[in-house]
Order: sequence, then C-alpha cells, then structure tokens
Amino acid sequence: MQNSQVSQEMLRLEHVSKKYELKGSGTLKAVNDVSFSMTSRECVAVVGESGCGKSTLAKMVTGIEQVTDGEIYFHNQKITHIRGEELRQYRRHVQIIFQDPSNVFSPRMKIGTFLMEPWRNFEKKSRKEAKEMAYYALERVHLGDEYFHKYPHQLSGGELQRISIARAIALHPQLLVCDEATSALDVSIQKQIIDLLREHQAEADFGILFISHDLALAEDFCDRVVVMYLGRIVEILEGKSLRSHAKHPYTKALLESVFSVHDDPNEAIKILPGEPPSPINLPRGCAFCARCTYACERCRQEVPSLQVVDGVHQVACHLYDK
Repeated sequence: MQNSQVSQEMLRLEHVSKKYELKGSGTLKAVNDVSFSMTSRECVAVVGESGCGKSTLAKMVTGIEQVTDGEIYFHNQKITHIRGEELRQYRRHVQIIFQDPSNVFSPRMKIGTFLMEPWRNFEKKSRKEAKEMAYYALERVHLGDEYFHKYPHQLSGGELQRISIARAIALHPQLLVCDEATSALDVSIQKQIIDLLREHQAEADFGILFISHDLALAEDFCDRVVVMYLGRIVEILEGKSLRSHAKHPYTKALLESVFSVHDDPNEAIKILPGEPPSPINLPRGCAFCARCTYACERCRQEVPSLQVVDGVHQVACHLYDK
C-alpha cells in the first residue's frame, strides 16, 4: 500500500492500443485507447474477465509486446519503442512475475544458478559474490539454503513463485508487474505470496501493477483498481471503495458474480446476461451496451469516455456524463 511520503508519477500510459492483424479474419483490438498513470509507491490492480486485455497491457508495459498506438512513459521518459541495450536496462527497473512460474525455469538449471543470473549479467559480479547474494535472496523469501542446489521439478508451485519473486526483486526494481501471479495457487499459498509482496513493497518502496481477475483480492491488496472490458477501461476507483462505490454496470455485475462464504445459499445467483461481442467486430458505441439494462440509443452510437465523478474515481458510462 502507499507510503505516507509524497509519491511521484512513475508510469503513464497515453491512449495505448494493441492490435493484431489476423489473416483472413480482420483486426483484433486487444487493448483499445487505454490511459492511466500510477505513482512510485502505489499498488494498482487491473481487473476484468479473460480476454479483456489486461495481460496484453502488462506485456506492453514490460516491453514483451510492442505498442500499436499511443505512448508509455516511465519517469517521464518515453519507452514505447525502445530496443537493444536501452530495453535491457529498462527491464532492470521493471520486472514481471507470471501466472505459471514453471514456464520461467529451465529444467536443467539449478535454482541457485537461476538466482545468480541478475547479478552476473547486470552488475558483473564474480561467481562467489553472486552466490552470496543468491543465498540472501532465498532468505528474503523465507526459503532455506538447501534450495540453492535443487532443480525446479523438486519444488512446489508456491515455492517456485517465491523463487520468481526473489529473482524479480534482486536488483531493486522500481516497478513489479504481477500477471495473475497468484491465480494458480491454493488460497493459503496465495496469502503467503501476497504477504511476501506486501513485506517487500514496504521495505523497498517499489510500485506494483497487479493483473488479476480476483476482485476480492484486488480490493484488499491494491490502492486503486482499473476495470477493463473488451480492451477499454470502464472504471478506475480506490481499492477500498470497490464494493461500496462501484458505479459502472459492468463493475457491479462483476462484483455480484463473486461468491462468498457469507452469501445466503438460498439467494438466486446473479448471472450477467448475454455474451460479449467479438473483439474483431466491436460495436460502434459502448461495447457493454448489449448486456446492460440501462443502455439507450446514445450507448449504441457513442463510445463513452472516462469522466471524473469524485476525486480519483473515473467512470466511462453515459449515465454519469456531466
């Protein structure tokens, strides 16, 4: 969560889009005209259904995917189309943790060698120095020295994710991007990973861009929540206000679909009607209007823009146009 000290803007996206040309099928708009910013000590969640563009957004921020339109700034420096050594140095400051940690590891590489790489590659440390730092990295994620000599197949998913975090924070990044980093883990292990992220963010003051479909987790863990639907942002609000102050019909529908142990078992389950349109053939107006009970003719003709409704709270819905 945010530090009490004054935070400065770290990351800014301006009208960012990502399009894929599909042979014989048209253009898929994975991310469509997205703009938001975050500060250096903030934890910002990007949430939405599968296919809404949140993971593509994460990959553009980290330079894995190239931006089609728009600009991305990191500490006011344009990083949209950087290449080569510039991109390599940028990735020293911006690290990503993926959903499935097993895909990150080489099955032939011991955990110790994996952890030593950042110091060997970026800081040209000797093998002895890098080894000492790797042992310290294990300690930081509450794992013993014996893990240094193990292979990935000998570790559980939670242990591998701890190793991923240890390597990601090794060079003190300024931004950590978590792309569904806890969704493949059991609830108890998920809590341990979140507590670990909280611990290190409080210690090192890095920002976290938290990609997730878990609204309850986003509400509890993040300062602000960015809600996406079919490539566009439909709402931005404080995490603590997600359940009580959500305004967009889509955000409300998502919240109503969240199951809780406190729910009345006799109460009917609310299901969002209809199917989302194809991202290859988006409607002229609001992409959500075919599933929205409040839709009017203006919704079918005009794409709503993000409007500030209260402080940091923004909504893209004609219901809240000033």
